[in-house]
Amino acid sequence: MRHLAANALTLLVVLGVALAAAVGWGVRSFHAPGPLEAPATVILDKGDSLAVASRKLAQSGAISDPLIFRLGARYRGDAGRLRFGEYEIPARASMAQILDILVSGRAVQHLVTIPEGLTSWEVVQRLNAAEILSGEIAEIPEEGSLAPDTYAVARGESRAALIARMQAAQERILQEAWAARDKDLPLASPREALILASIIEKETGVPDERRVVASVFVNRLRKGMRLQTDPTVVYGLTQGKGGLDRGLRRSELAKPTPWNTYLIDGLPPTPIANPGRESIFAAVQPARTEFLYFVADGSGGHAFARTLAEHNRNVARWRRIERERAD
Repeated sequence: MRHLAANALTLLVVLGVALAAAVGWGVRSFHAPGPLEAPATVILDKGDSLAVASRKLAQSGAISDPLIFRLGARYRGDAGRLRFGEYEIPARASMAQILDILVSGRAVQHLVTIPEGLTSWEVVQRLNAAEILSGEIAEIPEEGSLAPDTYAVARGESRAALIARMQAAQERILQEAWAARDKDLPLASPREALILASIIEKETGVPDERRVVASVFVNRLRKGMRLQTDPTVVYGLTQGKGGLDRGLRRSELAKPTPWNTYLIDGLPPTPIANPGRESIFAAVQPARTEFLYFVADGSGGHAFARTLAEHNRNVARWRRIERERAD
């Protein structure tokens, strides 16, 4: 009996030593530098289990032993804390470091750029084409309500969530601008400022001109003159669903729509695009000028005029430039 007991004790000691050695090896493997020679990207989909995550990591070459990764995650209590997303795994990252990344939720950020002057319909088309986003946009957002900018998004972020971010940003900009507005503006509300800003955005792509263009429209509003701006006519014809890719015809300038500022007094009923921050501030802080007219000058900017006679000379000069370019 003593012999059997001694043998059993010896076996237990041997097993204990072997187990301790195995645990030590597993701990060292979990914290040792990984096999990746260059950074790799791993995507965890919503609902992926620890087993699926470890398999994806192994397939990407980020870890060499999925079992050790799973055991380490369970030992640390992180088995159920993995967050879905797209992750960049650094070269030579240990399993412990990789687990930290997957639990942190620090997913790869992608940039989605919305330029100034797009209509809401055009913004939706752009977001629908962005494959990194998910979900549907239930309806076209209100015109002018989206702040143009470059937005950082994680793979899988919903389009609706990004729309909400853009709307919140535009509302903040508009309220900030309205609070800082010139007090003698012929504008009754932030919405009217947004409408004017959208016209400014579509009329010039030259940053230094925005406040001067704004002054022309503000001066016209003060005098009760019609705004007579082509982009509003285009919007009335297209409802914001793309541009014309050509000049306006006389028949179109004479076509009645709620946005035809050659035929209506004052501002149109809605914005005609989504203006950026600078155009919104230009609308509420226009330059102090006596200009009532402007026309393209051939250099990408505009020639401004105080009188109709001066404006007609500028128009004639622009027509000559157009003919010369055509020839």
